[in-house]
Amino acid sequence: DEFLSSPPRKTVRFGGTLADILLKYEKGETTDFELLKHQLSDPDIKDAQIINWLHEFRASVVYLTKELDQLVSILLKLPWLRRNQEVVEEYLGFLGNLVSAQTVHLRPCLRMIVSQFIPPRITIREDDVDISDSDDDDDENLSENFNTCHRALQTIARYVPSTPQFLMPILVENFPFVNKSERTLECYVHNLLRVTVYLPTLRLQILELVIEKLLKLDVSTPQQDIEDAEEAANNSGSQQKSTEEGLFDMEEDEERKGNKVVCSSSEGMAHPLAERLDILMTILFSYIKDVCHVDGKLDINRTKDLYRDLVSVFDKLILPTHASCHVQYFMFYICSFKLGLAEAFLDHLWKKLHDPNNPSVIRQTAGSYIGSFLARAKFIPVVTVRACLDLLVNWLHKYIDNQDTGANAYCDVALHGPFYSTCQAVFYTLIFRHKQLLDGNLRKGLSYLQSLNFERIVMCQLNPLKICIPSVVNLFAAITRKYQLVFCYTIIERNNRQFIPVVRSGTGGDLVQTCTNPLDSFFPFDPYLLKRSKKTIDPFYKFWEELSAEDLENLKKPIKKGTSEDEDDDFLKGETPQNDGVVGIAPNSYESNTRSPVSSIGSPADCYVLYP
Repeated sequence: DEFLSSPPRKTVRFGGTLADILLKYEKGETTDFELLKHQLSDPDIKDAQIINWLHEFRASVVYLTKELDQLVSILLKLPWLRRNQEVVEEYLGFLGNLVSAQTVHLRPCLRMIVSQFIPPRITIREDDVDISDSDDDDDENLSENFNTCHRALQTIARYVPSTPQFLMPILVENFPFVNKSERTLECYVHNLLRVTVYLPTLRLQILELVIEKLLKLDVSTPQQDIEDAEEAANNSGSQQKSTEEGLFDMEEDEERKGNKVVCSSSEGMAHPLAERLDILMTILFSYIKDVCHVDGKLDINRTKDLYRDLVSVFDKLILPTHASCHVQYFMFYICSFKLGLAEAFLDHLWKKLHDPNNPSVIRQTAGSYIGSFLARAKFIPVVTVRACLDLLVNWLHKYIDNQDTGANAYCDVALHGPFYSTCQAVFYTLIFRHKQLLDGNLRKGLSYLQSLNFERIVMCQLNPLKICIPSVVNLFAAITRKYQLVFCYTIIERNNRQFIPVVRSGTGGDLVQTCTNPLDSFFPFDPYLLKRSKKTIDPFYKFWEELSAEDLENLKKPIKKGTSEDEDDDFLKGETPQNDGVVGIAPNSYESNTRSPVSSIGSPADCYVLYP
């Protein structure tokens, strides 16, 4: 208040008072007006001059109508952010007065502020160069600028309640292209998410915008491309390191510098788009954590509200998108905060799966998410796994009751896509969780698995073993054979001999053969590859445990039925007599058409079993 009531500093200026200049301009005398614009556009304008002019403009905003939008545009281009605090405060006061008196200038004011959400750039020989991250001082100044921009937005929103509806389109328009620098994208996304803190009505729309952009990055960087880039970078790093070790006369400081280069490259992603995605996913995870926790403790109400928004974004953007590898992990992460959230997410997916009004592709995707989530989430206890298996398997049996004897009782992924997706989810879950399901009381665990009646599912006319991914089918077959739940190899062998990959109904009712299997795709929660953000996911993630020699030996030995409870431990160790053939690793004739793409570290390998 003391500052605002104090008289402006004396400065050298020409043209008289602002009120006089504007009155003359209305009468057609433009000389002083042009001089005013020239002074405001001067790149060397002093702080005292800016303060002096702003003080007068604040008292004259009533004259700044739409006809003077050119003058307002010059005022909005003033370099006010990188000035002393007096200039900043005076400018914020001017913005508040302007938008409250002349709402016609609201959009230009919002555009000016949003344009500051990215680091400033300088022009050198017509090339734009980021200067924001040159040193710690620049980072500190940049942070202060961002803080000031958010103060400006809050000031405008306080004067104009309709600010959010005008702001959102501007946020969309100004989102940087993905080929911009990592720093530019990082700053813009960070500032977008920060807007949701003081304008909560925009949170859902901003989350949709951010996740949509992340999704485009994600589908543009397949896992195989990321792995190939990392392998090439590692090979290049190894060669560089060996070359450095062979230089005897290298100076010690140069050697340290060289080693530092190799080290730093291992901290980021070799693939440029994956590097951008990694940085932005780290920001998103941090945002989710900060919103849900207050003083280090989980706030249930805030978490529920954010969960609802994220589920809405998941339904709108993630479920319909094919081949995303990383972005969907925002649901995995928030569900790790509390078991109730994980169960709510599973219930949500279950409703999507069994609702016949949903498109078939959405139902299939929901089934894939259920299987992958149950298999990979460490925080889901075995009691929840059993409850979900009961739901899924009961639905499969009812589906078989309705379809297995009708006119559509044949293997057709177009007709029965949700059924096959659910079968694959059940098989995949059993592969990852069978040890937990049997842990503690083998007899009770086996009784539960027998009650699921896998034999009826496997033997039905719809023939799910023919459609599901071979790596899943073969591991499922080996595990169910070991515990004598169902014998799958006769059906697998018959499917391979027939070699009719998939049958789809054509438009004219004819049957069309195709080698494309829509189930032959990545599971949604396959191993996370982005180096920075994976540190957030790994503590909650269940990796595939490679089968040891003992495990392989055990899979060769089926457990006898009717065994006494005292012998449970012996069966767990695989000490029962071996009555059947050998389980080995070999490719089969189906490999070329429906080979599983699950090849990342932490996933079941493509294993093919010699049939007993």
